[in-house]
Amino acid sequence: MKARFQAAETHVLATLRKDGSPRVSGTEVDFKGSDLSFGSMVNAVKAVDLRRDGRCAIHAHPHQGGDAKVAGVAVEVTGPEKDAYVTGSEPPGGFHAFCLDLHEATITTVEGDELVIRLWRSGRPVETFRRK
Repeated sequence: MKARFQAAETHVLATLRKDGSPRVSGTEVDFKGSDLSFGSMVNAVKAVDLRRDGRCAIHAHPHQGGDAKVAGVAVEVTGPEKDAYVTGSEPPGGFHAFCLDLHEATITTVEGDELVIRLWRSGRPVETFRRK
């Protein structure tokens, strides 16, 4: 899963607007150990969405090796801990840093004539579904 997110620079982040409708935005991700992290310009709409309701999903940029998606709750990183998230490529004027509390991960591939979906949910083993 980590390799799929590291294969491209940008991905698609889905957040929830105030009225509950979905919003998609581009985002870059990074890994702090095994934790997936991402950021935003100060007060960008995706940051406003996440600060109000952290539920989100990130779809990795399409690439060989399958279609990868993760979902969970974005937790804003603040205070001294935020210093670990500085990469040097932040926009001027500060930034928001988020870490994903991962609840679900999915990789979908094509194997022969089958669509193969591998789904992990927090607290459960990986499930595999096959469709022709």
